Amino acid sequence: MELHGDRVVLRSLAEEHVPVLADLGGDPEVARWWAGIDQPYLLEELAAGLSFTIVADGEIAGMIQYYEELDPEFRHAGMDLFLGTPFQDRGLGTDTVRTMARYLVRERGHHRLIIDPAADNERAIRCYEKVGFRPVGIMREYWLDPDGVQRDGLLLDVLASELA
Repeated sequence: MELHGDRVVLRSLAEEHVPVLADLGGDPEVARWWAGIDQPYLLEELAAGLSFTIVADGEIAGMIQYYEELDPEFRHAGMDLFLGTPFQDRGLGTDTVRTMARYLVRERGHHRLIIDPAADNERAIRCYEKVGFRPVGIMREYWLDPDGVQRDGLLLDVLASELA
């Protein structure tokens, strides 16, 4: 499957993407926010079928994945992504998140989306806010960073009617 944004193409994760994504994910600037992006992890993601390779100008730039809560009372979807360091600060993250958000709303039928970056990941938070996500609250000691320290996360959400 392919999803087309203004500047990116999201392609269903394929085995041939794994080595490049593992290399991008191993960069310390990426791994500080999302550790463990290695080949075994990526092969698990491939099997799950909910991940897309981010392609920009014909190059593999990163990965985005989504998950869904399908219980009718709490139905929503969430996503997470990373971009390799050479692809950051170019607007590609915003286009990627917007493209995935539109897919989850239009094709998967979700009315509400969530995302939960580290509370001090200012670059990611700015990106998500450009798409329309709004802060809901701090999740205290939400994630374990690569140094073994519990860190806070920021829960953001957006309603389908609020997508930028």
